[in-house]
Amino acid sequence: MSWLIFAVVFWLVAWGVNSYAARVAGRNRWVRLFVPTLFGITVLVVWEAVIKGLQVSPIILPPPSAIGAKLASSLPVLWGDLVQTFFKGALSGYLIGCGAAVLVAVAIDRSPFLQRGLLPVGNFVAALPIVGIAPIMVMWFGFDWQSKAAVVVVMVFFPVLVNTVAGLSASDRMQRDLMATWGASYWQGLWKLRLPAAMPFIFNGLKIAGTLALIGAIVAEFFGSPTRGMGFRITAEIGQLGLDMIWAEIAVAALAGSAFYGLIALIERGVTFWHPSQRN
Repeated sequence: MSWLIFAVVFWLVAWGVNSYAARVAGRNRWVRLFVPTLFGITVLVVWEAVIKGLQVSPIILPPPSAIGAKLASSLPVLWGDLVQTFFKGALSGYLIGCGAAVLVAVAIDRSPFLQRGLLPVGNFVAALPIVGIAPIMVMWFGFDWQSKAAVVVVMVFFPVLVNTVAGLSASDRMQRDLMATWGASYWQGLWKLRLPAAMPFIFNGLKIAGTLALIGAIVAEFFGSPTRGMGFRITAEIGQLGLDMIWAEIAVAALAGSAFYGLIALIERGVTFWHPSQRN
């Protein structure tokens, strides 16, 4: 009971501190960082206290302390899994899929036939379930990271494609007419006007694809993988009831995905510094 009382008191105090910090944050970067940090710490503390107070079995839900201990003792294994899943499968598929999507979007922008014919097909393919695509890619490309990269390419291609096509139409008609008045070719207008105007749309697609890439690589490993990788480790530990290792893999995946999303957002801020969404 004392643990439950502690959880309630800690939650209320942290809630009050966070509410006050959120009101006075303004443009102070450190205060804005403090708010989500305190919220995350509060969730972990309350989670630990509730598990101990209710005496929940670690087989059902391990406490954060057990997950942290497992994470610290399994760093070499977790790092090997991260390299296999994220750097080999997810990142390579992300780069190939997003790069191909931008190039195809430019081709669609040049061809009304492709715009009317390819985009509906893209919407159809984007709706295909990953659990149906992954086994096919494993049979086509084998059990190593290449099949996972292929799944990621399929998952990230069409979100980036749709956003890029929309972004290439974002510039004003008057601006395009002005470029034509100055004698600019299509490629000059694309490079100097339409691509810069499309960057906010492109980065929206890149951020969406960044969250899909790691998920796709992990799920693809459920259907065949070498003896390493996050998806392989999760399926192997399920059979052994190793819930602490599964949660450690989830924590590593969440940290890697958040860091990757933050890197894309940082690049976006540098590229689209002129956009109203990036101004203080």
